Amino acid sequence: APVRERADYVINTTGLTLAMLQKRICEYFADGGTRRGILINVVSFGFKYGVPNEADLVFDVRCLPNPYYIPELKEKSGLDKEVRDYVMSFESSQTLQTKLFDLIDFLIPQYLHEGKSQLVIAFGCTGGKHRSATFAENMCEHLSKNHLKARVLHRDVNKDKK
Repeated sequence: APVRERADYVINTTGLTLAMLQKRICEYFADGGTRRGILINVVSFGFKYGVPNEADLVFDVRCLPNPYYIPELKEKSGLDKEVRDYVMSFESSQTLQTKLFDLIDFLIPQYLHEGKSQLVIAFGCTGGKHRSATFAENMCEHLSKNHLKARVLHRDVNKDKK
């Protein structure tokens, strides 16, 4: 009761969904409830180090050809153009990427409608260095081109460095 007496705003949350509560808060403190966005973190990781706990969506790209077995690419990562070019040179990689872009483009408005303000998309391969880093970089670029707030984190890309 003492806190309620001092409050400038009181929101009765009974019967409100998360999306409705977010809209109400934006009405009070932002720009009339129209400011809605989502922060997307795109993470690459190695399955041998475990799946990131914070991941909302996890995609396994171990089904794609592995640059690890190409001597001149083994010590490089998906941050290097040569590795990205190699990974994306396969029809299976291009098809998977197209399908994933389509899926994410469909899902984001659904998440926004439900009031989700953060999303973590994780791509995993064996060591988290080549294929997952390539797909994480490509997804982050795709999201940024679509004017979404996206950032990339390569959790395991520097593990096992010699």
